Amino acid sequence: MTRSLQGKVALVTGAGHGIGRASARLMAARGAIVAINDLKEEFVADCVADIKGLGGRAVPVAVNVATREGMREAVARTRETGGRFDILVNNAAWVRYQAVADIAPETVDRMLVIGFKSVIWGIQAAVEAMDGKGGSIVNVASTAGLRSAANSVVYSGIKSGVMGITRAAAAELGAQRIRVNAVAPSAIPTEGTARHRSAERDAKRIAATPLGRLGTVDDIARAICYLASDESDFITGQTLAVDGGVTFSNL
Repeated sequence: MTRSLQGKVALVTGAGHGIGRASARLMAARGAIVAINDLKEEFVADCVADIKGLGGRAVPVAVNVATREGMREAVARTRETGGRFDILVNNAAWVRYQAVADIAPETVDRMLVIGFKSVIWGIQAAVEAMDGKGGSIVNVASTAGLRSAANSVVYSGIKSGVMGITRAAAAELGAQRIRVNAVAPSAIPTEGTARHRSAERDAKRIAATPLGRLGTVDDIARAICYLASDESDFITGQTLAVDGGVTFSNL
């Protein structure tokens, strides 16, 4: 396996399971020291043990990155452990799908704090920690920000906003040799999405996907690692749809 992240120090938020965990595992396999962030300490400990068992290097950072102070602490602890700070993956999110009439203020507030504000606080803290040496920030958006469905007003709005943050931050931070990109996964089977899935719904998604299958967390992890690595060092401000072609297909 390529060692494209050898010597890099990375923080992955929401890395206790799903896309975040797969990304952290692959980053470690490619040579990075990876700080594992999640709100639940048991998820963090399990992921760290998993990576170490595979011969990788990982450290636990179980703090709440939904606050500016929590994100700054997570980044600072990562930098202190690794002696530098090269990569931030803004993956943490909390999601509820609701019809317009059912959207509650507390739902909007929680989704905005974790899925939108934390991206801003993460970029802010990462810029300081990168200390003028450059680096890569990868934000996890969604194809829901490109093509939406019913019951996703809040989610689609937030993920569209994450794409906007990505472009604006890339334009501002390029002079500091900091690249900012996003990945936009389609519906990916994870522990967190299980309650929204069914055999019938999966079959419809597969039928609408040119590549004829659902994506996996490893598909997204590979894209994240590519954008995090120097292999993509002339790419910034982009949102990469990792969706088997479904977003731009009329199947």
